[in-house]
Amino acid sequence: MAQDTELRRHKRGGIYFDDFVVGHLYEHPLTRTVTQMDNMLFSNMTLNPQPLHIDRHFCEQETEWGQPLMNSLFTLGLMIGIMVNDLTVGTTIANLGMTEVKFPHPLFEGDTVHVTTEVISKRDCAYNQDNKLVAECRRQVFMRMRPR
Repeated sequence: MAQDTELRRHKRGGIYFDDFVVGHLYEHPLTRTVTQMDNMLFSNMTLNPQPLHIDRHFCEQETEWGQPLMNSLFTLGLMIGIMVNDLTVGTTIANLGMTEVKFPHPLFEGDTVHVTTEVISKRDCAYNQDNKLVAECRRQVFMRMRPR
């Protein structure tokens, strides 16, 4: 593949469809440390009262995590937002859907996210500062069973 500097990019920076090469891995330079405020604002703006995101005491006392988890839709949005700057500003017509979304490891307040995009047929992934995969782009839910 030609180096990114040799690509003809959109004036806003996006790469055109023709220039994506299957197998190429983009490591995006933008990173973001996620905060309690991010979690609270996003959860409240989306009317999500899940205590897993907004109630530290609940998380410390009643979950195996011992701390709030970042809202997974915030994680997904952040992952996509980070990659937009490098790849799709000005070249996206519309999002047509997201499938195979997975969150194999929780993202916590204070974690720093970095993102890679592997061109398989076009797909994104996000990692925390320890290189643990925290998001991939079908919703699956891990549910607690009713107490016996």
